[in-house]
Amino acid sequence: MVAPEDVQDYPRPPRLEPAGAPLRVALGGAVVAETVRGWRVLETHHAPTYYLPREDVAEGALRPAGGGSLCEWKGRARYFDVHAGGRVARRAAWSYEAPARGFEALAGAVAFYAGPLEARVGDMDVIPQPGDFYGGWVTPNLRGVVKGGPGTEGW
Repeated sequence: MVAPEDVQDYPRPPRLEPAGAPLRVALGGAVVAETVRGWRVLETHHAPTYYLPREDVAEGALRPAGGGSLCEWKGRARYFDVHAGGRVARRAAWSYEAPARGFEALAGAVAFYAGPLEARVGDMDVIPQPGDFYGGWVTPNLRGVVKGGPGTEGW
């Protein structure tokens, strides 16, 4: 049994820590990435965002996608389309190649949006953080209001 965590107790600014559980991502029934060496970023009102080492991502699963974004804490992200199991999930993964100070361990690691993919943390199935912007993974042990749904974007 995994201990409950309240997203209101997560810090701001966010904290980077080892994931503490095996992480698995699949698409179309094919494993895209699997690791026991992942990281998670915890931030108030967010579901944890998980990052997997690039070397634990299946060969050929990531293809560069256009555009990028800027996180005030982690820096500039680049996006990837995910290819596996005969399917393509557009812009479903991202990475910080040169993350900001305090997040250097994430250099090259890959995060995945849970919506178009199947994801697991340990033995827990993941659902996506509400909304279409944030990439957190909601697991059954989380408590509190996770931002991302209507009316919560400005928190």
